[in-house]
Amino acid sequence: MGVMMQTFHWDCPREDKKEFQWWNYINEKIPALAKTGFTSLWLPPIHKAANLFGPSMGYDPYDYYDLGEFDQKGGIPTWFGTRRELESVIESAHRHQLSLIADIVINHNSGADAQEVNPITGQSRWTSFNPKSGKFIRNWESFHPSMYESWDEMTFGDMPDLSHRNPYVYAEILKFTRWLIEEVGFDGFRYDFVKGFTASTIQSIQEYRYMRDGQYLKPYGVAEYWDGAGNTLNWVNQANLSNTNPVDVFDFPLRELLKNLCDQYGFSLKNLVQGESILQKQNYSAVTFVENHDLRDEGRPITNDKLLAYSYIMTHEGYPCVFWKDYYNFDLALEGTPHGIAALVNAHEKYAAGSTNVLYLEDDLYIMQRSGYGDQPGLIYVLNNRGDRWNGAWANTQWRNTELVPVAWWSKVDMAQPIAQRTDIDGRTQLFAGPRGYAVYAPKI
Repeated sequence: MGVMMQTFHWDCPREDKKEFQWWNYINEKIPALAKTGFTSLWLPPIHKAANLFGPSMGYDPYDYYDLGEFDQKGGIPTWFGTRRELESVIESAHRHQLSLIADIVINHNSGADAQEVNPITGQSRWTSFNPKSGKFIRNWESFHPSMYESWDEMTFGDMPDLSHRNPYVYAEILKFTRWLIEEVGFDGFRYDFVKGFTASTIQSIQEYRYMRDGQYLKPYGVAEYWDGAGNTLNWVNQANLSNTNPVDVFDFPLRELLKNLCDQYGFSLKNLVQGESILQKQNYSAVTFVENHDLRDEGRPITNDKLLAYSYIMTHEGYPCVFWKDYYNFDLALEGTPHGIAALVNAHEKYAAGSTNVLYLEDDLYIMQRSGYGDQPGLIYVLNNRGDRWNGAWANTQWRNTELVPVAWWSKVDMAQPIAQRTDIDGRTQLFAGPRGYAVYAPKI
């Protein structure tokens, strides 16, 4: 499936002192990311935003077709840079065999040019949009409540919500996604705040027959549906009903389990197997992650031993996503060593395939095997939640008379390399991880 990189964090241009230069900054990192083993880049919203209180991250869309080329809303570039700089990122990513995922915000808009009275409610709202791109002009009929629907799934603050049942809005959304794929060069979509609109819109976007370079293209899709496992699966299964190009969802329930693993004293590793998550119930729909741009308020970020969480998502099924701030700002990449995210990405791409089998499970020790598939032979993952000593157990693996060598490991206390282990004629061996740490073993080829 590959490994995704979320190439931004909240207020990243300002925080990293890269205002209006973020595209160039990403571009510098592309060769190294590709070499490490990343396969896709999720970019922040690329359009010109309302920027009502200064430059914004783009989740307040004003002109969908202004990628940093029209002088409006405070200037020509977006907070990330100019259109040409964005195009350079896309060209470089494709040259390095990385796919591009566009973050599209189609629930709500902001920054209208004038107020209008909605005759249905008699209230005045900011709903008149006349962007300089001259595309997707909007008035009160484009928003809730409209002549086409009275029900609005969920609002996002007080921004006006697009009425997807209005044929004009529906058609313009499809024109926009077609433009992103066929002209701008994206390969898929991250759907923002899908709780706010009907799943049928996503079905249409996913099912559309895009054409690029003379070939049909099916876009990748992943949705942000922030809820428990049951409600999330109800939504994703509805979105994928009669859909030949299914959409995935971010696994927020698993992320909460991983936060507890890292931050909660006495957390039982049995919860990783028995706790509800998208990965547990429907792994082929799960995009697993440890942190993202929305988890920035007090109490939400993981504060301890975050590499334990990354080791879990990089060894298990699902489509793992790495957070830029963790990789670069918090120095968890640790490139060139077996101890960080970079080594886990490499292990994922070389070994992590096939079904998942739990070989050993106790409160403080978890041993799992991936069976392998195709060119990826599989792996063994050992997670030790004891903070005072190395921990291990005998396990029956699928490999007979095979040396299992450590390819990635980390410990909060002891960073010594785990000893390679050889299985007997029945596939049995002992496997260990350091205190409050993990080890990834792979068969020696």
